Amino acid sequence: MSTYHPLTVQDAISLVRGIPGHFTPDAQLECKEIGDGNLNLVFHITDRNSDKSIIVKQALPYAKVVGESWPLSLDRARIEREALQVQYRLCPGLAPQVFSYDDDLAITVMEDLSDHTIMRKGLIEGQAYPLFARHIGEFTARTLFYTSDLFLSPQEKKEQVRKFINPDLCKITEDLIFDDPYRFSDNNNYPDYLEDEAKELRENGHLHLEVALLREAFLTRTEALVHGDLHTGSIFVTPESTRVIDPEFAYYGPMGFDLGAVIGNLLLNYASRPGWDAAESEVLGNQERLLRMVSDVWSEFEIRFRQLWDEDARDPLAKAPGYQDAYVAKVLRDACGFAGCKMIRRIVGLSHVADIDTIADVKLREKAQRTALAIGKQLVLFNRTIQSGEDIVRLVKEAEPLKGAVK
Repeated sequence: MSTYHPLTVQDAISLVRGIPGHFTPDAQLECKEIGDGNLNLVFHITDRNSDKSIIVKQALPYAKVVGESWPLSLDRARIEREALQVQYRLCPGLAPQVFSYDDDLAITVMEDLSDHTIMRKGLIEGQAYPLFARHIGEFTARTLFYTSDLFLSPQEKKEQVRKFINPDLCKITEDLIFDDPYRFSDNNNYPDYLEDEAKELRENGHLHLEVALLREAFLTRTEALVHGDLHTGSIFVTPESTRVIDPEFAYYGPMGFDLGAVIGNLLLNYASRPGWDAAESEVLGNQERLLRMVSDVWSEFEIRFRQLWDEDARDPLAKAPGYQDAYVAKVLRDACGFAGCKMIRRIVGLSHVADIDTIADVKLREKAQRTALAIGKQLVLFNRTIQSGEDIVRLVKEAEPLKGAVK
C-alpha cells in the first residue's frame, strides 16, 4: 500500500530534522511553502538560530496548474532527483546538491539557493549576468557530452535511457510545444487581439513541416540526458554564479533541446524590453546585450563540447574526419528550431512567461507578443539553414515586420 501523502509544513520540518549533519537538535525551524510552479510543492525551511536553510520539494500526483483532472506519475520525482545527482556530479558548481530523498513520498531535499535570484526575474529587471554564457555553456557541454554515446558505452547508454524514460512529462512537452499552438486546442491561451497570429500558426504549412521535423527529433533521438525544461525560470543566478534547478522533465533526447530552451527564453526577454525599459537607448542596449548572450551561449557550448570530444570521446569512430563538425552543426540547427518552438508556445499556449505577460501597458505587451512570435517563426522556418551562432542573431534581426503592431 502506498504511503504517499502531500506534506504539511510541520511534516516538512519533521523530515529535515532527521537529516544527519544539517540542523542541530535545538534548531528553531521555520517553514514556508513557496512553490509557485505548475507541478509541485516546495518548502523553504530556515533555522532562526543560524544561517542554515534547506529546500524540500514534493511532486504532486497531478499537474498543480490544472488540478486532479490532469494526473501525473510520481516517478518524475525520482527522475528529477537522479538527474540532479548526475548534474551535480558532472558540474558541482552549477547544480544544487541533493541531501536526502524519499521516492515513496516523491520528495527531494536539496541545497537552498535563496542567495541567488531566479534568472527570469533578474532579466526582467534589466540585470546583467556577464558569466552566465560561460557557465551555461559549461553546464550543457558537460551534462550532454558525458551522458551521450560519445562517452558512454552503448550498453551503459541504453541502461541510462531506460532509467530516464519520462512519458508523462514528455507528453506535456509534446502537446504544449509541438502540437497545441498549431491547431485548435483547449490548452491554448491567448488574447483575442492575437487571433490573426493564431490563425496563421494553424495554417502555415511551411512552418508545420519544420515543427514536424523538430517534433520527430524530440520523439526519437536519444542523444543525451537533457534537462528538458531549461528556461530562465529554472536557473538561479548572481553576477558571479549560475545554478540550474528543476530537471523533472529530464529524459534522453536531442542535445539541441536544452540549448534551444535557454536561447528561446533569452529572446523572449529580448522581445519584452520595450515594456520594461524607459528610454529607447536602454531598450537597444539591453537587446544588444541579450543578443550577445545568445551568441555567446552557443559559442561557449561549442568550444567546450569540442574540447571534451577531443579529450574524452570513447566512441571508436569519434575521430572520423568531419564527424565532429557534422555533429555540432546538427546540434546548432536543432537548438535554433527548438528555440523558436519554445517562443511560439509561450505566447499562444497554456503557460506563458512573466517577461511578457506582466508588462502593464497593453499596447507594449501586444508589441512584445507579436515580436516574440515573429522571431519564433523565423527561427523555426530557417533552422536548417544556419551555420553559426551569429546566424541565430541574424535571423532575430531579420524577423518579419510586426503584423498589426501597435505604434
